Amino acid sequence: MDIRVRLGRNVRSLREERGWSQEDYADRADIHRTYVSDIERGRRNPTITVVEKLALPFGVTSGQLLDGV
Repeated sequence: MDIRVRLGRNVRSLREERGWSQEDYADRADIHRTYVSDIERGRRNPTITVVEKLALPFGVTSGQLLDGV
């Protein structure tokens, strides 16, 4: 599976487990909501800095977010 698709699935899964909307999560990660949407659909290739920003609200490492928690 493409790493972008895996990252998107992991982000969506963790976000939904917490009951957060994309907008809630985007605010917590300090990333635009449409960018979060694109990541969840595997349409973006985020930098490692963005992956770290994505992981922080979940309390996981960047590696865990890429591998699956």
